Amino acid sequence: MLLSIISPVYRAENILEELVLRIKKSVPVQEFEIILVDDYSPDQSWQEIERLASIHPEIKGFKLSRNFGQHYAITAGLDQANGDWVVVMDCDLQDRPEEIPALFAKAQEGFDVVLARRTNRQDGFLKRLSSKLFYRTLAWLTGSHQDETIANFGIYSKKVVSEIVGMRESIRYFPTMVRWVGFKQTAIDVVHAPNEERGSSYNFKRLFNLALDIMLAYSDKPIRLTVKFGLLIALTGFLFAVYTLFRYLHGDIIVAGYASLIISLWMLTGFILVTLGMVGLYVGKTFEGVKNRPIYIVEKRVGGK
Repeated sequence: MLLSIISPVYRAENILEELVLRIKKSVPVQEFEIILVDDYSPDQSWQEIERLASIHPEIKGFKLSRNFGQHYAITAGLDQANGDWVVVMDCDLQDRPEEIPALFAKAQEGFDVVLARRTNRQDGFLKRLSSKLFYRTLAWLTGSHQDETIANFGIYSKKVVSEIVGMRESIRYFPTMVRWVGFKQTAIDVVHAPNEERGSSYNFKRLFNLALDIMLAYSDKPIRLTVKFGLLIALTGFLFAVYTLFRYLHGDIIVAGYASLIISLWMLTGFILVTLGMVGLYVGKTFEGVKNRPIYIVEKRVGGK
């Protein structure tokens, strides 16, 4: 049985060696591969991957041609994984390699996905707050349950990975894709280590952009809200028209023309918003289907048995 361990790499030159050594000590099987995907890190992470690959034959390294983002780097790793089981984990050591045996053991009970649930998140207050807001907004937009204690860390069966690899849409968010494919899933509690080496690469701006991408890929709720808002404006305009007609018949309106202009603007604006919302639904779905650019580009690769 082959186990693949995938880790997207960014600003990790000083901790990659420790990551590799701890993974090698922790894996519960004899055959395994470690896939490190450098997401165009600005430090010397790629040079460190090359050095480690020359020492450890289990390592396969890939450098992307630019900074595509964490979830694209995960996709690149999944595309290269040959394992019967695949572990996905961050490179910052907050996802502890020592938890891999527990994830693997739980998977052997008949589960296709075993996620790591961080019961004691070791992040700062602002990081926890922004994460909570992000997940709650994401849950509202997608209409699905989003657990802020669960991220990418987990173990996934080959058939789950195969289905995720087959999803080639350009907007990627790994946890949502995992939930979407289904199969038998569970979670176990793990220890979340403090991030002593570096801060999170997800600042408010990146979280906002990620939420926007996910919204475009997995939710049409904003467009539906636009349609509802347009209908509300149109209905308001209609009621105002009835009210104005009633006042006109009773002689309460002296200056003619002004009221009818306002009514027309309200109703026209409402119908325009409804129309734009409906067109947006179709255009959005069509736009998703016509993209044919590669999800990522590999610039360099190294290692592998």
